[in-house]
Amino acid sequence: MSKEEFVKALENLSINISEKQLNDLDTYYKMLIEYNAHTNLTRITEEKEVYLKHFYDSLTLVKAINLNDQTLLDIGSGAGFPGLVLKIVFPNLKVTLLDSLNKRITFLNSVIEKLDLKNVTAVHGRAEEYAKDNKEKFDIVTSRAVANLNTLSELSIPFAKLGGYFIAMKADAKEEIKNAENAIKTLGGVIKETIVFELPIENATRTLIKIEKKYKTSVKYPRKFSEIKKKPL
Repeated sequence: MSKEEFVKALENLSINISEKQLNDLDTYYKMLIEYNAHTNLTRITEEKEVYLKHFYDSLTLVKAINLNDQTLLDIGSGAGFPGLVLKIVFPNLKVTLLDSLNKRITFLNSVIEKLDLKNVTAVHGRAEEYAKDNKEKFDIVTSRAVANLNTLSELSIPFAKLGGYFIAMKADAKEEIKNAENAIKTLGGVIKETIVFELPIENATRTLIKIEKKYKTSVKYPRKFSEIKKKPL
């Protein structure tokens, strides 16, 4: 996806990206490649691939929810997908980027500082630990290709406010959705919408699973990761 194709594809998502935001994404891309040369952040490094599979793909979250003036938690943010891309294009978002590897947090902080981004925080930690003081705190919780939906629901739904949303960003997820139904219900969530579409150019399947937080999550969740893995909900 060339930059011209990227801009055109965003118009189809009703996103009108500014020149400054495009320049910020270009700087972000260059920093990603430079950092990736010595510290592995992504196997996707070719510019056209990054713009399609990281930048555009991150922004497809708008298919599921309005992103203005919300608090958003990105679990397992990695190199900043989707959370940092969303922050650049939707500056009114208040974003928390959570990742368990400090080398990724170092990179995220370098981009935040370089682009002089406000109301965005990169946090080094595991979701089940971070949840101890941050349950029911965010309007939107999202995660992109971190774990299966069963596990991911327990790590994510507790963070959403009542009336807020957990939106999982997946590839083809029919089986995962079926297997996660009990976990979602147990954690106080209800699937409101499943949006299936194809990425432009390569036509790969993508799925957004929009889960509303209808009820408070029991204090016993999320459990330790070893327990989640050993005995999924």
